[in-house]
Amino acid sequence: MATADGSPVRPSIPDAVASVRERITKACARAGRDPGEVTLVAVTKGVGVEAIRIARDAGIEDLGENYARDLALKAEVVPGRWHFIGKLQASTAAKVADVAAVIHSAEPSRGLERVAGRAARAGRVIPCLAQVDYTGRRQGVEPVDLEAFLEGAGRMAGIRIIGLMTVPPPTPSQEGARRYFAALRELRDGLFPRWPDLLELSMGMSGDYSVGVEEGATMVRVGTALFGDRPVRRAPAGDRGPSPGPSAT
Repeated sequence: MATADGSPVRPSIPDAVASVRERITKACARAGRDPGEVTLVAVTKGVGVEAIRIARDAGIEDLGENYARDLALKAEVVPGRWHFIGKLQASTAAKVADVAAVIHSAEPSRGLERVAGRAARAGRVIPCLAQVDYTGRRQGVEPVDLEAFLEGAGRMAGIRIIGLMTVPPPTPSQEGARRYFAALRELRDGLFPRWPDLLELSMGMSGDYSVGVEEGATMVRVGTALFGDRPVRRAPAGDRGPSPGPSAT
């Protein structure tokens, strides 16, 4: 369907939620998996509160935010299980520690140390996923350094590493992401005997989440496919840091 000027009509948010869930179900069927194994995290970067509430009414329980200040503001007015998926910054670590139910972007940093310390003082243990970088140029831990990171993170009282996350480099089609998702699954499987808490795989965004599910994702981070394109804006002060690449779309 198209508008009078020929541009496509965006589906309603409830319809988009249903469509994404249907694609997850079909991907699970192809892989012989149970759709209940996959958590759909709706990415709210650049999304207004009313749209988030509509998504919640459509059955979305897990919400993901890239910016710590936006995470704190949105979580205050929209109940849900809030995931932090952006780059951890020391200056805003307290907001993440106070609000996030899950962190997808754990890597060696002062930000993670501050999150862990604040959570520990509050008597919390925040589940985290170690972000793995296969490019050597972006946010995350390179595979060769992952074991050392897991050992160090295991000594932080306020966090617990429960899985791995990756953002593949841009590829011409969603199939191009498959080898990175498969590599992450194989990396997790190899580490699992020593780190049995590594149960989760966060991999797949709007353009490739079906492939992520086929390769074993237990969490997919979907924004554009649910909410449509959002205007690019500058990160809030305090959330700015080295460019990490797209954490989720």
